[in-house]
Amino acid sequence: MKREKNEGNACNFQGILSGFFFFMFAGIADGSSGAKNGTMKPDKHAASTNNTGIPKIAIIFVSMVAIGFLAFFLFKFWQKKKREEQYARLLKLFEEDDELEVELGLRD
Repeated sequence: MKREKNEGNACNFQGILSGFFFFMFAGIADGSSGAKNGTMKPDKHAASTNNTGIPKIAIIFVSMVAIGFLAFFLFKFWQKKKREEQYARLLKLFEEDDELEVELGLRD
């Protein structure tokens, strides 16, 4: 039951993160609103360096993918640590305690 709750939290986090990335890319792609209205004046320097937006977008995309992979691996690392802690607690629960058996008179 508790595992289902954790999976739901992970899905919610991924949904929020993907929504953030969508809005961020939508904002980047909508940078030419002035050109559509005809209010922007043509610039000779801008016309010669028209391809500078593509490397910026590529860098942003690569960094977002890297952040996504980092978040994924940190989540998996956290899951592994949590699983190890739960296993240690389980072992501690079932380990034999001779002092308790002697006190109860079950063993001499």
